[in-house]
Amino acid sequence: MKKSLFATLLAILAITVSGKASPQIKFFTADNRHFVYTGRVDFTDPQKPKFWSPGVYITTRFKGPTCELLINDEEMYGKTHNYIQVVIDGKPTRIQTTGKTNNIQIAKGLFNGIHTLLICKDTESGMGYLEFVGLRCEKLLMPHQPKRMIEYVGDSITAGAGVDASDVPCGKGQWYDQHNAYLTYGARTSRALNAKWQLTAVAGIGLVHSCCDMKILLPQVYDKIYLRNDLIKYNFKQYQPDVVTICLGQNDGPQDSVKFCSEYVRLIATIRSKYANASIICLSSPMANQQLTTVLQRYLTGIVQIVNKQGDKKVSKFFFSRSFNSGCDNHPDANEHAIIAQELTAYIKTLKGW
Repeated sequence: MKKSLFATLLAILAITVSGKASPQIKFFTADNRHFVYTGRVDFTDPQKPKFWSPGVYITTRFKGPTCELLINDEEMYGKTHNYIQVVIDGKPTRIQTTGKTNNIQIAKGLFNGIHTLLICKDTESGMGYLEFVGLRCEKLLMPHQPKRMIEYVGDSITAGAGVDASDVPCGKGQWYDQHNAYLTYGARTSRALNAKWQLTAVAGIGLVHSCCDMKILLPQVYDKIYLRNDLIKYNFKQYQPDVVTICLGQNDGPQDSVKFCSEYVRLIATIRSKYANASIICLSSPMANQQLTTVLQRYLTGIVQIVNKQGDKKVSKFFFSRSFNSGCDNHPDANEHAIIAQELTAYIKTLKGW
C-alpha cells in the first residue's frame, strides 16, 4: 500500500512544474478560427492556405512559454527560400526558411501567459509562395484587430526590396536577401495609424512599362492573388480599405504623358470599382531622381485634377519631401522607410481625421 502511494506521488511530481501541471502542447491547424489572415491568400486548401505577396500576415494570440511554427515553402527553382518576420509581443525576428517543410521554434522560455503573434512574409511574389500549416503551442486565442485598413499599390519600393542589409550586406548573397516587407513604409504607416496593411506590390512592375524584361504590368495583375499573372482571381470583398495609396512610375520612367496619365486614370477607376468609399492617394516615387520626380509630380497633378473634375473627390496626391536612396540598388533603406512613413502618416491623419 505504501509502495503504491509512493509511486503515485512520484508520478504526480514528474508531471508538475512549480506546483502546476505541465502544459499540454497541441497542434492547431491553419483553419483554426483564432488565426486571422490579412492580404491576398489562396484558401483552396484551408489547412494549407497559400500566399505569394510581400506583407501578407497572420495574427493570433497564444498561451504558454513555447510556440512552434509549421510552414511550407515553394522552394522556387529548387533553392529559393523566403524570409518571414515573426513578431512576438511586439518584438520582431527575421527568419529564413531552409526547405520545403519547416518546423521552426519561434518561442521558448517565455513567461507562462498570453502572447501576441504576427507572422509576415518579408519576400515578394517572385520568391515563390508560402503555405501556413499551423502552430504547436498550449492554447490559441483570438487576436485584437484594428478597424482601419489601408492598401498600398506599388513596385519594389512598396514591396520592401533593398530595405534590410542587417544580415546580408548589399551586393552579397541573393538579390532578395535584403527584402523586408515588415519594415516598409506601408507596414510602418499602418502600425502608426493602428490600421491593417496590404501590400499590393511587385518588384520591377510598372504602369505602362516594367523593368528587367518583366512581361506584366500592374493593371494586368491587380485582380490576382499571385501578382505575377496567376489565374487565381482575388476576392476584393475580403478586404475593403479606408485608404488606398498608389506608388508607381519608378520603373516606367519618363513616359508619353497621354499614355501614362490615361492608364493611371483607368487604374484609379478600377480601384474605385472595387472600393466605393476609399480615399485614393497618388504618391510620387520616393526613390526617383530629380528628372523623374518633376515628371511624376506634373503627371499626378493633372491626373488628380481630371479625376476630381469627373466627380471623384476622394482622390488626392502626396509628394515626398526628397529622394531616398541609401538602401540596396538605390532603394530606400529601413531608416528611410521610417521617414517616408512619417511623412505619409501625417498626411493620412490630416486627410482622414485619424
